[in-house]
Amino acid sequence: MINKNTLPTNFLGCESRFEDSDIVIFGAPYDGTTTFRPGTRFAPSAMRIDSIGLETYSPYFDADISDYKIHDYGDLDLPFGSPNKALHMISETSGFIFKQGKKPLMIGGEHLVTLPSIEQAAKLYPDLRIIHFDAHTDLREEYIGEPLSHSTVIRRAWDILGDNRIYQFGIRSGTREEFYWARDGHTNLCLHNFETLANAVSQISNAPVYLTIDLDVLDPSIFSGTGTPEAGGVTFLELINALKTVSALNIIGADIVELSPHYDHSGASTAVACKVLREVILAMQNF
Repeated sequence: MINKNTLPTNFLGCESRFEDSDIVIFGAPYDGTTTFRPGTRFAPSAMRIDSIGLETYSPYFDADISDYKIHDYGDLDLPFGSPNKALHMISETSGFIFKQGKKPLMIGGEHLVTLPSIEQAAKLYPDLRIIHFDAHTDLREEYIGEPLSHSTVIRRAWDILGDNRIYQFGIRSGTREEFYWARDGHTNLCLHNFETLANAVSQISNAPVYLTIDLDVLDPSIFSGTGTPEAGGVTFLELINALKTVSALNIIGADIVELSPHYDHSGASTAVACKVLREVILAMQNF
């Protein structure tokens, strides 16, 4: 039997003091606007526990996260019901981390949790760009009359940043209106893959970037533990190579979202999410 007192309270290798750290991880266990299968609120705690099976060294980056100063702030105690209070708490946390000169790295939770971090980043970085990896456009104006949803999060980010500041990759699902709206020049949308990612990195140059990764960008044959699986996704190695590409950018904050651990009883999806988080940490250090 597992002794609960020995379960990790931080992600593997992320044990530095807050004051000493460059990157601060925190969990946002919220899934109150999930439109299909809920459960992403269990992702942050599941990933911390499963990270014990992960090495701190990445052969992809030839780097070890134990060589860097990373603090795990823990999970926010977010309320159920209306998302407004939850978003406010995430906003306060991200804003505090940013103002301390550190980079927030959030573990969702559903994708709506990204919005308050982007709002805070945009206040400090007026030239902010977004790199968005996802199966879904997330560009709806509203979902069943609600403007705040994991289906609308990138549209709300556009409300903040405007045209030509958002780069979307891996997209393979959305309404016709979303795709047409993006193609009108509002976002830079790359279907199915990362084909134009290197061009985007060149265009963005040294501008500050917020990286948001919906893990359902991966094909469900690799990552089934998510609320809205979409066939036709990228492979794990394609995602890792994409992270190596964006590591040339000035990533000032990031998140990974939409792991629902209990939809994959093998535990493979949580293991994949843990490894992606390790690589994101290293990508944020590379600039």
